[in-house]
Amino acid sequence: MSRENQGPDEGGAEAPEQLALIRESVRKAKVPRAKPRTWRGAAVAGELPVARVLVDKGVLHLDRYFDYAVPEELDAVAQPGVRVRVRFGAGARNVRDGRREGGGLIDGFIVERCAESDYQGPLAALAQVVSPEPVLDERLLGLARAVADRYAGSLADVLQLAVPPRHARAEARESGEPPAPPEAPEPGSWRRYGHGAEFLGALASGGAPRAVWTALPGPEWAEEIARAVQATLASGRGALVVVPTGRPAARVDAALTELLGEGRHALLTADAGQEKRYAEWLAVRRGAVRAVVGTRAAMFAPVRDLGLVVIWDDGDSSHSDDHAPFPHVREVLELRASRDKCGFLLGSWSCTVEAAQLVESGWAAPLVADRDQVRGAAPLVRTVGDGDLARDEAARAARLPTLAWRAVREGLKHGPVLVQVPRRGYVPRLACERCREPARCRHCAGPLEARESTGVLCCGWCGRDEGSWHCGACGGFRLRAQVVGARRTAEELGRAFPAVPVRTSGREQVLDTVPGAPALVVSTPGAEPVAEGGYAAALLLDGWAMLGRPDLRAGEDALRRWISAASLVRPQGVGGTVVIVAEPTLRPVQALVRWDPVGHAVRELAERAELSFPPVSRMAAVSGTAEALAGFLAGAELPGDAVVLGPVPVPEAPPGPSRRPGAPPPGEHWERVLIRVPPGSGAALAASLKTAQAARMARGAKGARGPKGAKGSGGARGASGARGAREAGAAADAVRIRVDPLDIG
Repeated sequence: MSRENQGPDEGGAEAPEQLALIRESVRKAKVPRAKPRTWRGAAVAGELPVARVLVDKGVLHLDRYFDYAVPEELDAVAQPGVRVRVRFGAGARNVRDGRREGGGLIDGFIVERCAESDYQGPLAALAQVVSPEPVLDERLLGLARAVADRYAGSLADVLQLAVPPRHARAEARESGEPPAPPEAPEPGSWRRYGHGAEFLGALASGGAPRAVWTALPGPEWAEEIARAVQATLASGRGALVVVPTGRPAARVDAALTELLGEGRHALLTADAGQEKRYAEWLAVRRGAVRAVVGTRAAMFAPVRDLGLVVIWDDGDSSHSDDHAPFPHVREVLELRASRDKCGFLLGSWSCTVEAAQLVESGWAAPLVADRDQVRGAAPLVRTVGDGDLARDEAARAARLPTLAWRAVREGLKHGPVLVQVPRRGYVPRLACERCREPARCRHCAGPLEARESTGVLCCGWCGRDEGSWHCGACGGFRLRAQVVGARRTAEELGRAFPAVPVRTSGREQVLDTVPGAPALVVSTPGAEPVAEGGYAAALLLDGWAMLGRPDLRAGEDALRRWISAASLVRPQGVGGTVVIVAEPTLRPVQALVRWDPVGHAVRELAERAELSFPPVSRMAAVSGTAEALAGFLAGAELPGDAVVLGPVPVPEAPPGPSRRPGAPPPGEHWERVLIRVPPGSGAALAASLKTAQAARMARGAKGARGPKGAKGSGGARGASGARGAREAGAAADAVRIRVDPLDIG
């Protein structure tokens, strides 16, 4: 009844009576309505009422699945593979009407639906299905689990790398139907390699060849990868290409677009932005796109019917992820090739020791060109050693040898000249002054270094002092370390050629391409731009700065960077010349002169096998404060054949955002041990480290989530005590584990 139809005294008398009736009806209600995200009193699904969920905690002692009840209203959308939100850490006492309640909301994935749970207590209900889009299938889940086990990490951390963040607008788009398979390509420049045409033919016919490809210098590598992808697509299968950075990704992207046309492949790089990258990823998962080119995170791309995986330049450090558990693209793609029984192609201008091991073990076949093809494509390489510098008056005055001046002056008549200058941060290791053989420990063959406080020699691996070193190669007793003056050298070049433009490419600004006109292009390793028509000449300066790094991979990495720069130079037949300032008797320099990266890698592999170095052996680096590290090692049940090297101090990191991933926090003094096991014991080592770290975290130690951090622990079926673990962990110290680290000294 409206207020206008009431009498003057009727409204005030009836309003309280109506409110009283409403309150009474609410009190007598028998079935309360389900509250959002708690589903109190709601019925569960009739069939498969239990959802097995992987929660996004990323801590090792919670690296398992948790069971949740599926409300009837979510039955249709709560399917395996979808993203959900669940309540976590409620504890066993927060139970009402047989349903566990409380706890904080956390993201997760439904792994499977079950008829019953193996947990006998009350289950919490799924709080929310974030999206009905299934993003985690059995194949991707199995791969992520294998990667987590190999690197002693958690499944949740691997999936954070494998599944990109959701974007609703991208998810709402239709992906369309996949295009028809293209025609098989002509071999093209693959004919330059001994079995190149056969490799493409095997891919086109549905085969799964595995090859380690040593590419010839020049820009053809991107088109050759595109042809391999086209051959795989012609067989009705998918292909995945992973490159180290966005610049080579753009080159392969352009080659595929030219060869296949628009819309036949996806480009997955971080530069694309969240929405575009997720839209491309969804198109791949839905099967609308069968070919993928991308950087590191693309190694997990869910390509349908995978027929080929490709990695370019596996020696680049960008292929190793900076977040736990630190997987490497090469190892992940090897796993995918074995699990999916697909083709595998590891390509580079150079050759890593790991690539040589794949060939030696018979897992992959070599794909190389004959020596006539190599000589026809490579530039002329000339060396300037210490003896030449000592006899060169111009070098002593201007800090550049006469040969380098002549090469620059002659090259500038025909085009741009590249000058590779080592970046800051290359710390030289000690070597014999007479023969330049690296100084190594007599006990474990680790690199020797001088203590800053006393100057006493000590091993960088096992920490033992070395009081009576002498060179095992020549018997010398004197050591040397090279001083780097790269910036001043670049300034001298600019003053020597004032009429020539000077372009720089490095950390502040990385150039992609430069014109073919005469110019000096000064670049740090890895930032060399591509010149139109190729460089007329190149100078590789301060070779000792890269060869002198205190790392097992110093020689291999220096050769890789030299060959990468020299591959941008025109062939010898049209005047291309490379001058390297380094001692010509050193093995990496000889390999560059002969253009024989495979021979260098094979010899390195033989030496590492003799000394039980990686990759012949498996190794893990464990770091933390002295107390935390000692406690971790005391509780770890390492394999019986494990050898522990160290501990040695970890260099302190300067404060600021430039701190390297995994480095100790500013102001903290950490130590590191290396744990080495022979072939066949790598899985046991990873399992033992993972078990020890999980037990330590369950006791409430700090570092439960590693670099990413965590807000607590607890679970839906039996795990609880989040607050206690968090408080206990605040007073403990972190221990970080990295299996197969890139830099071990």
